[in-house]
Amino acid sequence: MTWQSAFRRFAEGTARYAGKPAAFLGAVLLIVVWAATGPLFHFGDTWQLVINTSTTIITFLMVFLIQSTQNRDTAALHLKLDELICSSKAHNALLGLEELDDQAIERIRQHYASLAEDARGDLERLQEGGKKKGRE
Repeated sequence: MTWQSAFRRFAEGTARYAGKPAAFLGAVLLIVVWAATGPLFHFGDTWQLVINTSTTIITFLMVFLIQSTQNRDTAALHLKLDELICSSKAHNALLGLEELDDQAIERIRQHYASLAEDARGDLERLQEGGKKKGRE
């Protein structure tokens, strides 16, 4: 097993576990225990530093683990969408849109926004025509 596949498995497992209610309850319990020990340590600087450092380190590491999982999920989603585009009557030019620069994506988005606006206008005209027939 390569280090990359080991990291992927670790990242996916960690992200999956971190999204469960048990992980949230564990974090809440940890905070409650930390807060309860405050009087024991006279709410000192070291007591505060423990939680600040712990949460900072955990957050820092979780960002990378979750981003890794997101990147993999996004890549898989793009492949699935590309397959749907290829197997339908959609424009094959839409394949791999994520590789285009921002200006090209914006031009395509505006084109489809215009098509949607035209379609909504057609729908409104159909609905108005139906209302007129219903009154007669």
